[in-house]
Amino acid sequence: MRIELLLTGNELMSGVTVDSNSAAIARALEPLGLRVGGKVTVGDDLGRIGAEIARLAAGCEVLIVNGGLGPTSDDLTAQALANVAGVELAEHPEALAQLAAWCTRRGAALNAANRKQAWLPAGAEVVPNATGSAPGFRLRIGGCEVLCTPGVPGELRRMLEEQIVPWLAALWPRREPVVITRLQLFGIGEATLQQRISDAMPDWPVGVELGFRAGAPTVELKVSSFRRTDEAARIDCERRVRELFADCIVGSGELTLQGRVVELLAAAGRTVAVAESCTGGLIASLLTEVPGASAVFEAGVVSYSNRMKQRLLGVAEATLAAHGAVSEAVVREMAHGVLALGGADLAVAVSGIAGPDGGSAQKPVGTVWIAWGAPGRLHARELYFPLARKLFQTMVAATALDLLRRELQGIEAEPRYFRDRAPPR
Repeated sequence: MRIELLLTGNELMSGVTVDSNSAAIARALEPLGLRVGGKVTVGDDLGRIGAEIARLAAGCEVLIVNGGLGPTSDDLTAQALANVAGVELAEHPEALAQLAAWCTRRGAALNAANRKQAWLPAGAEVVPNATGSAPGFRLRIGGCEVLCTPGVPGELRRMLEEQIVPWLAALWPRREPVVITRLQLFGIGEATLQQRISDAMPDWPVGVELGFRAGAPTVELKVSSFRRTDEAARIDCERRVRELFADCIVGSGELTLQGRVVELLAAAGRTVAVAESCTGGLIASLLTEVPGASAVFEAGVVSYSNRMKQRLLGVAEATLAAHGAVSEAVVREMAHGVLALGGADLAVAVSGIAGPDGGSAQKPVGTVWIAWGAPGRLHARELYFPLARKLFQTMVAATALDLLRRELQGIEAEPRYFRDRAPPR
């Protein structure tokens, strides 16, 4: 099945909004063995949208149009599709009922602007939107099913799960199983992943697909098979990959570092507290975004100034004077202080120079000290992340979480990033 994607919106063309919807669509289709052949992005121009719908629909079986279904004058998808199909817009009873129910749930009146969303091309079939106000819809043009979807990411994702994927699965049933394993890894780059796999597994089978998705902070490694005859080979490849990168693997699927740490803490019946300076509360924020964190997270202290390090965490003035805020001695005292404050089983503490100012020859911008562990088993390490401020904070927080993960899993081997991120001397 040939599938094309058309994205609409001036905000996408200007860069104000970063496209995440095409990735969500592609990932939702993958388990069906379906892939997007190509995607086109256009602004809010009725003629251009219509021209692209006509062009793309002539060469594929399914065209997914994303965006332009809302209540404002720049939402043009319904009119563009009607123009291409040679039909009029008509108020659709099912779409109107969905809009009325949406307004009732919010205690709002169904005004003329909202009601615009119920005017669809004549003959279109409504695709329910369980989250937002704008109904999705589809209409056949020649040999192509044109499926129009909302641009709001949360609405699209739910529609994909509940409506679109089941519809496509029925439209294009597969006789062969699609099996995909996604592994999330931290502390190793995709180039190194590829090289180590090539060196260790030069006999990688043709019927098993290997894929990578680089990101910050984790990298996704994907092992897939699309035929029943390749499943045994996929299982063997996955086993060998897991063995090769055992200490770097955070988990599978969409599991995050913070999710894994909360999972491990809960399984062990242990709690954690964090003391942060350069990350400004990011570690605590990441942990507490995970459902169930309240059972394992005791406290988080953002002690940005030296005065607050002393007052809140009991860091000695003499320690700060002798070693500076970004030092092993200070992060150890920060960790001890938050452990005493929160009564947690484990702690992590970070203090670093996020930049762009504040560095020195001895401690350049990007330097960070991290302490982690239990009261009688505290470790500390100096690392170097010469990155832009926000990315520095992201990677420091992720590294702190990964060190907690390794501690909870009892991994004794030093992580690769201890060498790769060693400070310059």
